[in-house]
Amino acid sequence: LKPPRPPARARDPQRGPPNRSLALPAAGRRRPSRKAKQSSKMVLIPKKERKQILEHLFKEGVMCVKKDPRACRHNELEDIPNLHVMMVLRSLCSRAYVTEKFNWQWYYYFLTNEGIDYLREVLHLPAQVFPSTLTKQRPTRPALAGADTAGGGDGKGWGKGKGKGYGKDE
Repeated sequence: LKPPRPPARARDPQRGPPNRSLALPAAGRRRPSRKAKQSSKMVLIPKKERKQILEHLFKEGVMCVKKDPRACRHNELEDIPNLHVMMVLRSLCSRAYVTEKFNWQWYYYFLTNEGIDYLREVLHLPAQVFPSTLTKQRPTRPALAGADTAGGGDGKGWGKGKGKGYGKDE
């Protein structure tokens, strides 16, 4: 003997046919992924840490941040959590004070001219101070050295070969 089947649902003319997609087994249904649930939550950042991040950004002009909000420390600022650095720079990016490049799970932030002016106001810096990306590096050797002294050889300039080939004098 077979057990009795449950009665079929009567079709409601206003609702249409019964929904069969709910009858899928649990293994067939797709659950929303965890990454889809990740949303940017509000993070409270202490003023001291925010000031350290902004000072470092102004001093360097660029900043790299690994896309890892759970990292306990930032790679350049060891005493500040990576999440705080990410959130401060994301905020600056939304206000167009920095530009953002993302490559291989790293964010690269570059300070814009408006960002330099903003950081000067916030950090109370004089107009003569610039980030290191905008200052020229001083050459290590004298720039006015003659071409004959720069080579260090006899001045012929035909490579290192010391062989006796055609046209070489002895």
